[in-house]
Amino acid sequence: MTRSTYSTRPHSTRLGAFVLGLLLASTGPAFAHAMLETATPSAGSTVVSPSAIRLSFSEALEPAFSTIKLTGPDGQPVAAPKAAPDPADAKVLVLQPAAPLAPGHYHVAWIVVSVDTHRTQGGFDFTVQP
Repeated sequence: MTRSTYSTRPHSTRLGAFVLGLLLASTGPAFAHAMLETATPSAGSTVVSPSAIRLSFSEALEPAFSTIKLTGPDGQPVAAPKAAPDPADAKVLVLQPAAPLAPGHYHVAWIVVSVDTHRTQGGFDFTVQP
């Protein structure tokens, strides 16, 4: 009786690699993090007192776990209610200071959690002109 020495391993290896590639390609967005895309006021800018700090991210956010903290020229937190999502865009987080901002240097610190549960954070400065 003659046995075939043909191996199916090369075919199964190619098939496995193909399936793995499909899985990785289909889960790409699941590995994404919410990265800051735009900010108003923008980093390093000098502006008149803004009515709100608006941060736009690359992914939708989990509002319960996302915050913006604004520190004033005196190094103290600026009074403001908790940052809230923009009702029209789940990628935007808005902080509205309780009063107009006095002239000086401000620091924005943010921590956000995207809907895929990844946490990112960052910060930037801007200046309110006299």
